Amino acid sequence: MPSTRQRGFSMLELIMVVSVSLILAAVTDISMQPVLKQEHVNQAYNTTLMALRRARDAAAADMRIYQVTFTQPGAGVGTITVTQDIIGGPTIFTATIPADVTFHIEPGIPTSPTTAPTTPDGFGTGANAFDFDQVTGGGGSTIYFYPDGSAQDAGPNGGNPNNGVVYFGIPGQLASCRAITLWGYTGRIRGWQLYQTAGVWSWVQQ
Repeated sequence: MPSTRQRGFSMLELIMVVSVSLILAAVTDISMQPVLKQEHVNQAYNTTLMALRRARDAAAADMRIYQVTFTQPGAGVGTITVTQDIIGGPTIFTATIPADVTFHIEPGIPTSPTTAPTTPDGFGTGANAFDFDQVTGGGGSTIYFYPDGSAQDAGPNGGNPNNGVVYFGIPGQLASCRAITLWGYTGRIRGWQLYQTAGVWSWVQQ
């Protein structure tokens, strides 16, 4: 006679399997969060570095002046805009950083330009997220790249060499902080990361 026994999972076994799967998924998500956040910071760093270098190289290649403007509107996404510096000049490109990374000053970063640990390249006092125009007191958020490779703080008529720094990271996470500095005379661009050694937070060039 044919068997009437049914094979398969009981409801209790099915509930146990689903429960274990949900727990594993939650643990994996939690463990991956720091990795994903760090990846977002790296993406913001590379985006900012690329935008500055691209504008500088375009100025030299096209023999034109290019303007770079940084913005961090309220709770909005940080933006870097590059335009050709002529009346009604076109926007060459706009770059944005990940939404959980912002241009900002995180409490606890070095604030002295002369006493170790210093601000990146000794620019400013760590008071402004956008701290260009160091020659005239700092706090600027706009850069003009010239065909000779220099960066200045004014438009077509020229201006002061635009030394400065931009800060960014994940709010509330000191270890995520990054910075990029600019030397006006040469247009040299350098990246920095904040590290803690023996309880002291210091900027280290990348």
